[in-house]
Amino acid sequence: MGARCDIAVKARRHGLARILAACALASACASTPPPTPEAGPGTARSVAQGALVGYEVEGRDAHAWRGIPFAEPPVGELRWRAPRPPMGWQGTLEALTSGPACPQFDVTSPGDLTGDEDCLTLDVYAPAFAPDAVPQGDARLPVMVWIHGGGNSIGEKSMYDGSILAAENGVVVVTLQYRLGIHGWFSHPALRAGAQGPDDASGNFGTLDLIRGLEWVRDHIAAFGGNPDNVTVFGESAGGTNVYSLLLSPRAEGLFQRAISQSGSVRTRTLAEAEHYTDAPNPGLPGSSAEVLIALLQIDGRAADREAAKAVAAQMSDDEIASYLRGKSSPELLAVFDGPGGMGGMYGSPRIFRDGHVVVAGDPLEALATPGKHNAVPFIAGTNRDEVKLFMAMGAPQITRLLGVPLWFNDANLYDLHGEYGSLSWKASGVDDPLRALRRAGDSPVYGYRFDWDEEPQVLWLDLSQMIGAGHAVEIFFVFGFTDLGRATGFVYDDVDSAAELSRQMRSYWTQFATTGDPGRGRNGALPPWPGWGDDGGRFLVFDSSRDGGLEISDDTVTLDSVVARVAGDDRFENSAQRCEIYATFTQRGEVMSVEEYESVEGGICRDHPLPSFP
Repeated sequence: MGARCDIAVKARRHGLARILAACALASACASTPPPTPEAGPGTARSVAQGALVGYEVEGRDAHAWRGIPFAEPPVGELRWRAPRPPMGWQGTLEALTSGPACPQFDVTSPGDLTGDEDCLTLDVYAPAFAPDAVPQGDARLPVMVWIHGGGNSIGEKSMYDGSILAAENGVVVVTLQYRLGIHGWFSHPALRAGAQGPDDASGNFGTLDLIRGLEWVRDHIAAFGGNPDNVTVFGESAGGTNVYSLLLSPRAEGLFQRAISQSGSVRTRTLAEAEHYTDAPNPGLPGSSAEVLIALLQIDGRAADREAAKAVAAQMSDDEIASYLRGKSSPELLAVFDGPGGMGGMYGSPRIFRDGHVVVAGDPLEALATPGKHNAVPFIAGTNRDEVKLFMAMGAPQITRLLGVPLWFNDANLYDLHGEYGSLSWKASGVDDPLRALRRAGDSPVYGYRFDWDEEPQVLWLDLSQMIGAGHAVEIFFVFGFTDLGRATGFVYDDVDSAAELSRQMRSYWTQFATTGDPGRGRNGALPPWPGWGDDGGRFLVFDSSRDGGLEISDDTVTLDSVVARVAGDDRFENSAQRCEIYATFTQRGEVMSVEEYESVEGGICRDHPLPSFP
């Protein structure tokens, strides 16, 4: 039950528990947590830090080692510093539990916090080899390093059990933890002043945590049968965005040989956005380091209002600011964000900075299109057909709710249109534009996909196939092989056999790509060939259930401009106000349409529909 609960927790943290209300997805994991597994003598291994032992995964031909430190705890003077290599340990480390999450809002208990700053650990899953039978030399296995999602402000590695991938597909899986939100990405001149080098000064500490984890993999994964020269980084949502950041990081060069971004984004932030006041001539973003500092000063009563806090901050030396910020506890820092005001506990603060050292300076798409400005490795990128529906299901006005529980659609047509165009714009910016850029740079091979599976059941009065469909994060279940969720299975999969088949296919492609850099025809050569993106407009593989067409090749690629043009020509909208609702969401995200473009689109049809205020 433990592994099933891990993946069910992931679903809850993406909001599915609200949608499914009191159904079995929650009840399947409502019992007490599973007991700590017993150490297995056959899992004894040794790394430079010391000896360790893991456990035999119940019901699977796999071993697991969880909670292995890969860096010194980033606490005290090491908060907002690059991660340091870990110290060793005495005796034998029993690596049986995953360890604490990094500090974040507890989405299962709104307003509360969870996690610990001493959180930089990783988990390893490998096929079950006796200590004297661990693969050596050319027999070593491909390594797949998973980066979890959660808006880079929530989430943890314990939710992802890699034992099925390891046992059934012959790979070593590593799941990494990294500092989140304000702990992971925070750039302030006062912190740079005391930096010991460009890593410390970068502000990209979450990115550096991932790089430190990859360095640990390079140095130690052979002890588990993994090949340090054949490493694939893969991640979903913010994890997919972090995969892009590793492509854009000179510091990550040579640490991985392939990469997969699932529902990621190439967006990075300037140092001005990370550091300046929101009302500065070159404005920063909400949650910038300047805004955090003056918010703390007001919370502490050292200033009565914003302008007074600015004056106090201006009188503080760099040492005083650095000491003041490091003296704050995690709850005090997160209190600046007034609780989990974002989706599912996520909160807004700038992430992934163009510092020119850890992450290249300049526009990320231009860097991907320029040889030498990115790490050129075989690459897969994809999105889910209905990405945004998961988020819409938790708050879209086209659904009538009672006490937060969805009851029925009051405008199913408009709901579907929002879902379609929001997801198309995600595909354009997160897949098609980056793949086109990489091909301009001459990178090959690169591959695209779209995940279309939408065979969720009807639960009580809710048609989940329409409400969520091929929504954000649904493909994770398939990539990790979790189509048997115990009592919860029937509440997630309407067609379990078809879901299990698609999961086998996706795992086959993913692990074949990890092995060779080409997904080809899958691990056993029995699947349709997955073509490269190409130079002729792009081709990608569609993943769907066998009853809905199965695996197909499509060339329906998009650009942000073509998505806007599709909205303008779509006769399913009942009036201009509905089309302007879509344009408004494009403007809210800021990467599709500016305010000026919104006001002039289609000859100005939206001038009579002012933009709503967005949080």
